[in-house]
Amino acid sequence: MKALVYTGSRSVEVRDVPAPQPREGAVKVRMAYCGVCGTDIGIYSGKHPRAQAPLVLGHEFVGRVEQSVEGSRFAEGDRVVAYPLISCGHCHPCRNGTPHVCANLRLIGIDRDGGMTDHQWIEESVLFKVPDSLSDEVAALVEPLAVVVRTLHQARFALLQSAVVMGAGPIGMLTAIVLRHAGASNVIISDVDPGRLALCQELGFETVDVRNASLVEHVEAVTRGDGVDTVFECSGVESAALDMTKLVRVGGTICLTATHKSPHAMNLIDVNFKEITLIGSRVYTQTEFGSALALAETLAAELRKTITQVVPLSDAAGIFDMIAAPSINTVKILVDCQS
Repeated sequence: MKALVYTGSRSVEVRDVPAPQPREGAVKVRMAYCGVCGTDIGIYSGKHPRAQAPLVLGHEFVGRVEQSVEGSRFAEGDRVVAYPLISCGHCHPCRNGTPHVCANLRLIGIDRDGGMTDHQWIEESVLFKVPDSLSDEVAALVEPLAVVVRTLHQARFALLQSAVVMGAGPIGMLTAIVLRHAGASNVIISDVDPGRLALCQELGFETVDVRNASLVEHVEAVTRGDGVDTVFECSGVESAALDMTKLVRVGGTICLTATHKSPHAMNLIDVNFKEITLIGSRVYTQTEFGSALALAETLAAELRKTITQVVPLSDAAGIFDMIAAPSINTVKILVDCQS
């Protein structure tokens, strides 16, 4: 069968790979679509600390149960998405109800072969049935949507609060969409990519192109110097770490949605003097993953607009060149695993 395989730093290939073998408690899932994530970009660049070649990429997938086991809660033909986190069950977080931040956390598509292939055997304990009303394409966005559900929970975002989203990548754009659905009074989203900002404007969001305008000055003007209630840092870039404390009001909240890959300077004086709550957010719980699946039904029309390219698996070796090309506006790329 065919699969997109990470073969080494800045190298991926569409290869014939051996069919995976059945596992106890697992069902055979024929993949439909798999999303390309920032984590996949990190793996491709050779910078992910755990991903080892050869590896079938992909943890944002939707598929159809092709073979189940006796007594399974899934029938052949059921469409499913998978909670891709693998926790050890023994560490302090696992023993105390937070296995999503397991000290030994592993993921499908990073620590074992993922979904950019014809099929995989997936433990039925992590599968969620996709409602009939939800398309395969939008169902492939449930995993990144779960990241957003978690970050809003961590920020304790409340009705009619205002927000800045720093970064209009897939997670930033989904964050803005969910914030509006959650009753935000105003959402401002910033980025350097004109194509992504244009899509944000099409979706009805206030945008700031930080290549030629100051986000800090814009927020000061809009809020009359008060700042917004919550800043969601979704960019992971160094300049954002220094600016984010200037954007939030006294007593406001900054939620680190993006993972900053190296230490960055930030203004801790602001944290003290403005009594800012600074909180991190990492992946999601199984409950939040289920909530994201339900939310996807409600937001399907808006979510579909963030899918900018669908690439056949046979051509998927070029997806990272597409992402890097300035002339190609990419937000969320899906791999069609059956073409």
